[in-house]
Amino acid sequence: QIKIPRASEPGEKKRIKIIQFQSLLLREKMNRYFGREASGRISRGMLPLLAFQVVSEYHRLGRKPPVTAGLILTNVLIYLRPAALDRILPTIDEVWFNPHLILKYGDPKRFFLSAFYHVGESHLVYNMMSLLWKGLQLETSMGSLEFASMVATLLGLSQGITLMMAKGLLLLFDYETAFYRQYSVGFSGVLFAMKVVLNSQADDYTYVHGMLVPSRHAAWAELILIQLFVPGVSFLGHLGGILAGLVYLRLRGAYFSRPDPVAALIGNAAGIISWPLKFIRSLFRSQGQRLSGRGTVGGNRSVRRPSSVWRCPVCTFDNSGLLDVCEMCSTERGGGGFSSPRPSDRSRELSADEVRRRRLERFER
Repeated sequence: QIKIPRASEPGEKKRIKIIQFQSLLLREKMNRYFGREASGRISRGMLPLLAFQVVSEYHRLGRKPPVTAGLILTNVLIYLRPAALDRILPTIDEVWFNPHLILKYGDPKRFFLSAFYHVGESHLVYNMMSLLWKGLQLETSMGSLEFASMVATLLGLSQGITLMMAKGLLLLFDYETAFYRQYSVGFSGVLFAMKVVLNSQADDYTYVHGMLVPSRHAAWAELILIQLFVPGVSFLGHLGGILAGLVYLRLRGAYFSRPDPVAALIGNAAGIISWPLKFIRSLFRSQGQRLSGRGTVGGNRSVRRPSSVWRCPVCTFDNSGLLDVCEMCSTERGGGGFSSPRPSDRSRELSADEVRRRRLERFER
């Protein structure tokens, strides 16, 4: 049963009983459809196939995307509910995504956690196979930090857009039972949003349940086909996912042309926190460079150099003012100049072969 706060309005107890009865009917229907028996026993025949697919895909990759693996593991553990987690995880009745209950009681569990719950093994495996394929491509191209922030953003956008659409349909057309009081769970909304992001710049074609469609419109085709041929799915949840993907791309400006705003915020915060350490390291680094006399070869002669550095007139290497012999070609420092010393007669008489020979001797030391 759904745990709902005590009713205070007249007739609210009757409404709560109706909601509880609808939840039980829905759960029984979904359990029969997805192969879960009424006794609660779960057939795990498809989970080994999912595990094999995940292991094989990660085995062939040089870089193992950790966020995708973590999302798959989280969804699977929530579904299996091992003994260590069963005591702390809320039941599925407590996290059904229901716009009426979310808005009425301000329940954040239903808003955020419903995406990680699945009603059956086939429901879970289908979503996780889709997450594996999309996640590997997106995380590999975006990076783990930006991919994680994108998933969090898409989760909030898809759930929020679905909630607003359900409330809007109630206010405009009085669609209460169809959408506003509908129960749903699953990661499908986020997956539809990820599909939109993944295919936003694709110019090729792809197959969607046997139909060849443009890749950038694949999410819309899948939305229609699933609604036609798969009973019991949430049309509003899938549509909210597609719209969330479009909003995300719109907010971002262009596909991967600018960093994700959440990732940029995290990166800036990390940069601010690590700034004192970087500043101290730069002080020690600059002090070490002044003592060692390391410099650069070549460059514009008109640029002014610090007084503690002199440039070799033969090989143009910048040397420390503490040295009297060029570190690169062993030419003696002449004229006492620091930034642009006048070449000595000895250095002027050196041939190109002699300069190359001295450089080789310097590197062999």
